[in-house]
Amino acid sequence: MNRQTTASTCCYCGVGCGVLIEHDGERILGVSGDPAHPANFGKLCSKGSTLHLTGDLAARALYPELRLGKGLARSRTDWDTALDHATNVFAETIAEHGPDSVAFYISGQLLTEDYYAFNKLARALVGTNNIDSNSRLCMSSAVVGYKRSLGADAPPCSYEDLELSDCVMIVGSNMAYAHPVLFRRLEEAKSRRPQMKVIVIDPRRTDTCDLADLHLAILPGTDVALFHGILHLLLWEDWVDRDFIKAHTEGLAELKTLVRDYTPQMVAQLCGISIEQLQQCAEWVGTAPSFLSLWCMGLNQSTAGSAKNSALINLHLATGQIGRPGTGPFSLTGQPNAMGGRETGSLSNLLPGHRDAANPEHRAEVAAYWGVESLPEAPGLSAIELFENLRSGKIKALWIACTNPAQSMPDQSAVRAALEACPFVVLQEAFRTTETAAFADLLLPAASWGEKEGSVTNSERRISHVRKAVVAPGEARPDWAITVDFAQRLEKRLRPRQPSLFAFDQPSQLFDEFKALTRGRDLDLSGISHALIDELGPQQWPFPAGARQGTPRLYGDGIFPTANGRARFIADPYRAAKEQRDARFPLTLITGRLRDQWHGMSRTGTAAQLFGHVSEAVLSLHPDEMRRHRLQPGDLVNLKSRRGAVIVAVGSDDSVRPGQAFLPMHWGDRYLKGGVNTLTLPAFDPLSKQPELKHSGVRLEAVNLPWQLFALIEGDVQRHFETLRPLCEAFSYVSLSLVGRERPALLIRAAHGQAPDPQLLGEIDQCLSLLDGPVLAYDDPRRAIGKRVRIENGSITAIRLAGETLAQHWLQSLWLEGRADQQLRRWLLAPMSAPPGTVGAIATDKTLCNCENVSLNAVCAGIRQGLDLQGLKNNLRCGTQCGSCVPEIKRLLAAEARPVAVI
Repeated sequence: MNRQTTASTCCYCGVGCGVLIEHDGERILGVSGDPAHPANFGKLCSKGSTLHLTGDLAARALYPELRLGKGLARSRTDWDTALDHATNVFAETIAEHGPDSVAFYISGQLLTEDYYAFNKLARALVGTNNIDSNSRLCMSSAVVGYKRSLGADAPPCSYEDLELSDCVMIVGSNMAYAHPVLFRRLEEAKSRRPQMKVIVIDPRRTDTCDLADLHLAILPGTDVALFHGILHLLLWEDWVDRDFIKAHTEGLAELKTLVRDYTPQMVAQLCGISIEQLQQCAEWVGTAPSFLSLWCMGLNQSTAGSAKNSALINLHLATGQIGRPGTGPFSLTGQPNAMGGRETGSLSNLLPGHRDAANPEHRAEVAAYWGVESLPEAPGLSAIELFENLRSGKIKALWIACTNPAQSMPDQSAVRAALEACPFVVLQEAFRTTETAAFADLLLPAASWGEKEGSVTNSERRISHVRKAVVAPGEARPDWAITVDFAQRLEKRLRPRQPSLFAFDQPSQLFDEFKALTRGRDLDLSGISHALIDELGPQQWPFPAGARQGTPRLYGDGIFPTANGRARFIADPYRAAKEQRDARFPLTLITGRLRDQWHGMSRTGTAAQLFGHVSEAVLSLHPDEMRRHRLQPGDLVNLKSRRGAVIVAVGSDDSVRPGQAFLPMHWGDRYLKGGVNTLTLPAFDPLSKQPELKHSGVRLEAVNLPWQLFALIEGDVQRHFETLRPLCEAFSYVSLSLVGRERPALLIRAAHGQAPDPQLLGEIDQCLSLLDGPVLAYDDPRRAIGKRVRIENGSITAIRLAGETLAQHWLQSLWLEGRADQQLRRWLLAPMSAPPGTVGAIATDKTLCNCENVSLNAVCAGIRQGLDLQGLKNNLRCGTQCGSCVPEIKRLLAAEARPVAVI
């Protein structure tokens, strides 16, 4: 085997970790962290370290598929037919209804070159600003915050500032899960300098809080009030930098008038914290030699997201804590290249080079560079607006690339209705299994991680070269190549006999054309090229022509890219979240991330190993709420919002407050019937137009679903997914997940009010290979109970329990252990429901350390034997790789000893 190694980057979060891809030229065989990459220095999280296990070919889109009419099935076609058809539809739609009748919805996972091709296609060729990105759902409030307060969308910090700061404030981010590699870096810095203060502001007590000296569990949505309350105390105690304020800022007088009313008593009551906590927080922020803030979706995904961002930046301007090592407001990007999208103008209100689509001078500059007469003046549609216009019929053709709106957008009932109503939907996607794929009239197979070349920009403005390791499978093509091919065909219809705007043969040409649009701008990339990154390594912008190194920090001279060079204090009052608790909806639903899954699980959901820590969707409720609703862990409830409902299992969790509920964001309709975003609301921030995905009013209703189904089948899990998921649509509750590491299997739990038609069970049994062969079966038609187990070579390979499922955990443990003993035969053939003995350990066990496959039970056993953290690492190897399991291990150790209280 010809083993090779190719340096590239991870395709998950915005940390931008360098990876070394091990391959043989055709297949990716393994992955490790790149020790030479300055974003991670060789470290990877549980998701990044398992990249080679994801992307099952059975889940991939491998060739173009075209549907010639609504209600018909798509069929395989060739690239020329597919793109010619798309060209005809778009050209005819534009001719009949105008350029704004079409739209493009793209992704923070695209490469910069892909982004640039799409922007030029939409604005220069089609003539519409209807191009938006799923970054609208995660980063657009940070964009507005930076631009309003500092003058440009430019995070001013570097990752090394995490190690250099004396006071780090983490707001609205479970950094331990969402950005684990950076959290490990902060954790190590804290261990070396225990005097460093870490403040975590989050309604939940997350794993990130285990590092905190102070956890402010504020009520959801009250961040602006909190920041104003902190500033009130900073001004009162004179913990401000008056010289910096006088020389480099404007607008403090108006802000002082506003925050005068945000007294400690009022803020403490509003936020649900103590006055002492508020005062301690302000003192640490105001007296620390260096102060750094880190934030993510908890601030951004809000109807007041822009106000939250600017209110936090106000604290840095008041204390002069910006532009120096260890200081600054630092937004943590959610996707691998959301920053590159912002650079290239991939939000409907932007243009390449940090320009604004509403600015006539900016439009003229880009039009002249592209060689077109003008760019469109009409404002483009942001994501929520785009799908509203899709549903109303104003958008008649939609091109979606590398994103899954039928899972990720709020108010899924409306989004799916919009996709169903659209006359023509193109989906350019690597995975044909996403929820959005069902709505695509044309599916175009795209290359994925490890299969394409280009560049990405991470959270610290560092541009990395993404290198291709293997050839894309089937007929999949790089995103930029698909876009350019379509654009070349379309310009023959829209700009006949004119020079092509898309004379690109390789991604480096796209980058080189784009970077000239940044020359002289705040993000000047004119000195960077793919070749230079290969020579010098990943570099931070600005990197002007002639430079030999990037810029680690911005605004060290106190000069900001505003009209007068001054940063601006922004005086926005606190406004409550859109949906408050009331009699009809007495709970606040918070959404967030899991440790080992990412976004809509189109990639991570193909690896059974990544379900080991959390295998199914569970609604977390405080024990008091569990008692109030008379619920036990594992019970099913109907979780309702004003927009829809989803049936989900509940779990007791004292990390959330009474009156709140937490549900991970990842579970779409493919894995949980209905999906989480059936519940969330489309209300958005008036400036950033980012929706309030974090905060919804909900209620719990009891459900009576006595008939239950449990099924497990090992083997080709993606094929089993495809055949079994549609059959499960008949049940009220459906949850699907993958289990097992060495022998991956599909696991299904379902429930319904009554036994289904026997024919449906027969179809399910056929898919499970339980109708003939070495199958043990027991049926009790009177009680609508049936049990079937397939045993091959002494091991269980498939299970189906119907009617009642008391034996599911025991059977799953037998399957996992690869045995089928005599107890199984006696239990299965006897007219009894309960399994023999006690329920297997798998009922309560889970994989605590994914990297080393260490279970929760094994760690607890080690703790009972007297092992400390280092002892557990030495004996079990848990926590020795990515470290994501360490906070949970520390909690187990603390629980064994005594609770550790924080202020």
